[in-house]
Amino acid sequence: MSSPKKDPKKRSSVTITSAFKTIIWPRRNLVFIGLVLIVISRLASLVLPWKSKALLDEVIPNKDMNALYELLWFVGAALLVQAVTSFLLTRILSVQAQYLISELRAQVQKKVLSLPISFFDNTKSGALVSRIMTDVEGVRNLIGTGLVQLVGGTITAVISLILLIQINPWMTLFVFLPVGIFGYVALRAFKYIRPIFRNRGKINAEVQGRLTETLAGVRVIKGFNAEDQENKSFEEGVDRLFQNVKKSLTATAAMTSSSTFLLGLASVGIMGIGGYFMIQGEMTTGEFLFFTLLLGFMIAPIVQMSNIGSQLTEALAGLDRTEELMNMTPEDELGDRTVTLDTFKGDLAFSNVSFSYEEGKEVLHDISFEAPAGSVIALVGSSGSGKSTIAGLSATFLNPQSGTISMDGQDLSKVKLSSFRQHLGVVLQDEFLFEGTIRENILFPRPDASETQLQQAVKAGYVNEFTDRFEDGLDTLIGERGVKLSGGQRQRIAIARAILADPKIIILDEATSNLDTESEALIQKSLSELVKDRTTIVIAHRLSTIKKADQILVIESGRIAEQGTHDELIESQGRYFELYTYQAKI
Repeated sequence: MSSPKKDPKKRSSVTITSAFKTIIWPRRNLVFIGLVLIVISRLASLVLPWKSKALLDEVIPNKDMNALYELLWFVGAALLVQAVTSFLLTRILSVQAQYLISELRAQVQKKVLSLPISFFDNTKSGALVSRIMTDVEGVRNLIGTGLVQLVGGTITAVISLILLIQINPWMTLFVFLPVGIFGYVALRAFKYIRPIFRNRGKINAEVQGRLTETLAGVRVIKGFNAEDQENKSFEEGVDRLFQNVKKSLTATAAMTSSSTFLLGLASVGIMGIGGYFMIQGEMTTGEFLFFTLLLGFMIAPIVQMSNIGSQLTEALAGLDRTEELMNMTPEDELGDRTVTLDTFKGDLAFSNVSFSYEEGKEVLHDISFEAPAGSVIALVGSSGSGKSTIAGLSATFLNPQSGTISMDGQDLSKVKLSSFRQHLGVVLQDEFLFEGTIRENILFPRPDASETQLQQAVKAGYVNEFTDRFEDGLDTLIGERGVKLSGGQRQRIAIARAILADPKIIILDEATSNLDTESEALIQKSLSELVKDRTTIVIAHRLSTIKKADQILVIESGRIAEQGTHDELIESQGRYFELYTYQAKI
């Protein structure tokens, strides 16, 4: 069985460089505006320390009130510039980041739906929800204020450094030793943290997947008094998540603490050296204050690095997991699918088809049969014999390991799936209904269908037999997965949905198994209309429902044990005769 594969040529780990090319560069105009704004904001922020020096060294000693008023107006204007640029930064970049997140979520969801059924069979739906909704959120730190603040902080630090050297190069040189040590510690810590964030996404997906299953299966849980068991399982999952978070918090705390200690040492040294220079008369009080405030502007981005660096690391870890999904091969690209079915009759044929879910464990062996257009082929046999697998292969949900399945003479493995599936209708044993109204569920395959077409499908599926009793009729809300309806009612909605889709080939997987005798009688009438002039594959549990099938295949242990019409198989008195007579006695 084919499964989604990752392109080996594509990188499995997202780097700042690749993120820059794919995410930041296409939005370079907005990012450039953000950088300009933050440079303006940072320059405006330097006005306060600059004017503080003037206040202490010039204005106060000269008792110049006019200069004081000018200074206050100048500093006030600078603060206003800071406030305005800060607002614009958030408005432009943060909003753009949220738009990007919504775009990425849509792209990932589109990619996920393009993957083959085998992928979903091996992946929890809750885990996929987490990967679609959560993993992309960190991108806001790439296009949002996080990265821009890092760049802007670096610009501020460089400008501050130049000014610090001009004020006192010896004091500036002294600061570099603890700052250099902290930079080394931070780089080491980020290499340690990234795998933790990556693993956190995986754990979070697993926990969310289990929680989704628990909520969906709450009736089974309560029915078997298994609340304690589920609570324990969830507690173990959230504890694993906690242990992961604890590791990242510990590493982040170590960086923050080391920065506090090392930069604190630098401040103590500056006090000593600055005090010495002021005592010697080589530095004024204003220059010392200016130096101290500038030092804060230089060091602040370095301290923020631990927080911003963690955010960027988390963003890249999330993008790693997102890229894993995006690099998987869509089912339409598994093999060479280039054929388009321009005309569709519905001649289906299996030729020596074998299939296995796991390597070396075949569940179908050399299956061959023909289903001419408009014919009804019934599959019968014991549970686990391979009937549903044949139906899955007919619907192209699965691909054979060997042999050929053809439609109108074309190898289905070469046919574009959309070209085939636009003519396909499926009614499953445990039919899935979407939360919403009965009307919305029937209209699902053809949202633009007219009211007349809808009502025809409703009557053909005998849905009106029970909706006429509902206060809201077809607009009745049915709850998640149709929980407010009986099994027979859900099945009739599913059949009405298939009737409205008007397919050329239909797969009925025990479509009447959930119906009571009265409902089954009604549905058999609608099914007889549904299968007219359509190729139909029926998996039958109740053999009385398939007497009129054009061909009956008895499947045993993955092989066709018998083949023929109802009368022919009864006359041969083989396996089908045994199954039929056994059911007739019940």
